[in-house]
Amino acid sequence: MAASNNALGVDNTFRKKFDREEYLERAREREKQEAEGRGKSKAKGPPVQRKPLKHRDYEVDLESRLGKTQVVTPVAPLSQQAGYYCSVCECVVKDSANYLDHINGKKHQRALGMSMRVERASLKQVQERFEQLKKRKPPGSFSEQDLDERIIKQQEEEEERKRQRRERKKEKKKEKAAEEEPEIDPDVAAMMGFGGFGSSKK
Repeated sequence: MAASNNALGVDNTFRKKFDREEYLERAREREKQEAEGRGKSKAKGPPVQRKPLKHRDYEVDLESRLGKTQVVTPVAPLSQQAGYYCSVCECVVKDSANYLDHINGKKHQRALGMSMRVERASLKQVQERFEQLKKRKPPGSFSEQDLDERIIKQQEEEEERKRQRRERKKEKKKEKAAEEEPEIDPDVAAMMGFGGFGSSKK
């Protein structure tokens, strides 16, 4: 009996007791809110229709600031900081390769209102494009010679260059030989005994 009296006096309420009903109610409310949030995000509206990719109608300027020095300050606006500034996305890219990657990338194209899909061209569009390119090509830039004729002409030009090279080498050798051969007066040569070896004049 003494043991049972002891048990009554012990404080074992230090453990936290959970009210299961309260937490079940909270969980149900949270699930309702999440379901409503999912429904709202899906029912925002129809998906945005973006235009297909198109050719750039401007030339990308990568060389205008090439080789120039620039003072960089931390308080300067983005457009005046070092690197390449994209006015569409309002960001600065540090070098030309990354700038090209950026303007050809998904984020930039979406900001321009284009998807990354290319419009499928019809046969008629391709034929019209070929006609445009034929008209745009300057006349005389490519002469339509037969391949064999062009090869023969190229070989003849190569042979002519080789012949000219050989002639130049011969001329250089002659000039060198003429420079090395000392010009001696015949009287001086005769006095020194260079006249004719072994032959005596009488």
